[in-house]
Amino acid sequence: MMKTPHPAGAARWWFRLDATLARCASRCGRIGVGVYEFLCFGLKQASACLFGGLMVALLVGSWRWYPAHALLSRYDFLTVSAVAIQLGLLASRLESLEEARVIVLFHVVGTAMEWFKTGIGAWSYPGASYLHMGGVPLFTGFMYASVGSYIARAWRLFDFRFTRHPPFGSSVALAVAIYVNFFSHHWLPDLRGLLFLVLAWLFGPTWVHFRIRCVHRRMPLLLGFVLVAGFIWLAENVGTYTHAWIYPAQRAGWHPVPLAKLGSWLLLMVISYVMVSAIHRRKPGQ
Repeated sequence: MMKTPHPAGAARWWFRLDATLARCASRCGRIGVGVYEFLCFGLKQASACLFGGLMVALLVGSWRWYPAHALLSRYDFLTVSAVAIQLGLLASRLESLEEARVIVLFHVVGTAMEWFKTGIGAWSYPGASYLHMGGVPLFTGFMYASVGSYIARAWRLFDFRFTRHPPFGSSVALAVAIYVNFFSHHWLPDLRGLLFLVLAWLFGPTWVHFRIRCVHRRMPLLLGFVLVAGFIWLAENVGTYTHAWIYPAQRAGWHPVPLAKLGSWLLLMVISYVMVSAIHRRKPGQ
């Protein structure tokens, strides 16, 4: 497996600090090394979740403290804040232009689904806003984009490599079928069960190799999809609890989003993963 390259420029201080802390951890034996690597894993995950984490924090903060009669509505405040965060990530080079393009595309894909789903009453946005399209507040697209942002940043931070990965064309075909089914199942038979089977068949043998520090470790890619879908489900519960959006069954009072929604988020993960993988498919080792 690859060794961690020596960074140049402003990142050199972090490499030296990491090396110093690693030496200290090694003096405590295998347990010390394991604890330090777990800490590094958590820090990288936190960095990858930066955009999504800030969006969830904004949902909670604006619900708890944002003035009800402010000139800028809560939804518009969320939209402006999301744009500012995105620009800040680009300015600080925490996000690349390539990653931002995919995130913008995912914003468009997510907003299109929002138009349709809110139109048929699958969920609704109880607040007012000026920054909206077709009755859908523009901040909603950033909630979808935060998933793409996490995958793009995690891919780079953990230096993903894959074995037994399905062909890119097959992944795209599955992603398109999933997206179409999100719309068509309201009139045609729901193909979700078949899509789960195809997902397991294509990605079941796939391993993702990720580097925390110096060596690559591995896990089944499908397990990674499920874990991320679980965190998205938790974030969705935060969104509904803070009345950023609500489902019809929650109008009489809040209750957790059904666990069955994990399946929808798992399928959505495939769409976002395929869109991000479009950046990397020509790079060696992918």
